[in-house]
Amino acid sequence: MTGQNPVFIPGPTNIPDRLRTAMNIQTSDHRAPDFVNLLTPLLRDLKKVFKTETGTIITFPGSGTGGWEASITNTLSPGDKVLVARYGMFSHKWIDLCQRHKLDVIVIECDWGTGAPAQRYAEHLAADSDHQIKAVLATHNETATGVRSDINAIRKAMDAVNHPAMLYVDCVSSLASMDFRMDEWGVDLAVSGSQKGFMLTTGMAIVGVSEKAMAACETAQCPRCYFDFRIMANANASAGFPYTPPVPLLTGLRASLDMLFEEGLDKVFARHFRIAEGIRKAVHAWGMKLCAVSPDLYSDTVSAIYVPEGFDSDVLTNHAFNKYSVSFGVGLGEMAGKAFRIGHLGSMTDVMALSGIAAIEMAMKDLDYPVELGSGVSVAQEYYRKTTSIAQSRAA
Repeated sequence: MTGQNPVFIPGPTNIPDRLRTAMNIQTSDHRAPDFVNLLTPLLRDLKKVFKTETGTIITFPGSGTGGWEASITNTLSPGDKVLVARYGMFSHKWIDLCQRHKLDVIVIECDWGTGAPAQRYAEHLAADSDHQIKAVLATHNETATGVRSDINAIRKAMDAVNHPAMLYVDCVSSLASMDFRMDEWGVDLAVSGSQKGFMLTTGMAIVGVSEKAMAACETAQCPRCYFDFRIMANANASAGFPYTPPVPLLTGLRASLDMLFEEGLDKVFARHFRIAEGIRKAVHAWGMKLCAVSPDLYSDTVSAIYVPEGFDSDVLTNHAFNKYSVSFGVGLGEMAGKAFRIGHLGSMTDVMALSGIAAIEMAMKDLDYPVELGSGVSVAQEYYRKTTSIAQSRAA
């Protein structure tokens, strides 16, 4: 029997049967009067996950990358200056996207494994006395390195120098899995997608847009058509879509939100922390290092792990797949061949996590890694045994 093992990649994530069933629908008419019953409450409830009261939720058929492009093209013009730090593959890709749209990109180079450098952002912004920098870009959760950055610290740094730039955040692999506070952190554009914390298939970009960012659409000169915020927002206001929507994904998203709210967002975040902490304890038991350079940067959705000197992480992930039919994340960019990744977000339990730890241990043992079979499993078991409640998992 094949095809029943969970995946341990940081997206797309495992899809609960409840959500697969919700997406298994017959064709329906998105121009029928009852479409309002699906779309309007959906957009309203998405605001609860972004934690915004004043922002607008815009969805597009696409992926998170489509959300990136929409955010740039709707709010900026060729030649505009933007400030961004490169500290992983996905911050790097965002830089590339901005450069392709002819923006003037100021790049702060950082070591991979570190996070968004709030103080260095502040220094650049303080020096920009005539406020030519129009936007500051940051990746909340850098999937390539397993690093979560402090977005609130960036907002405070911006406010401390009284700079009017907008703040754009990639929260693709954090939203609906780790706490994200769009209004409180002063985020103007928050970019996510359907295939990670929302536990669905790839196919929908989901963007939170502040009032300031929506106003910027009126003067932005980057070309856009399919990804036009104003066209989508105007159609959504009357419970419509400017073109054919992915209705099965919308019904799946409705069921996903129901699952998240039934569990409670705080409990969702605590569950992710608890699962991640068990995996981190296993990594330490193996004598290995996380790519994230300090505990305050540890991601609760993905752990990137350096393999020992002399080993190739791609050989390890290929072996785990070929022999045990389990997928783990490969190393990306500077991490290629040096690190593998364990995705532990979305539809994930402690029991599922234990199976992933056990599987990668077997693969490492097969390849003569200096790892004792069962070492990571046992420490994770002990941690999970002792942290069965939300309060315990937070305190451990």
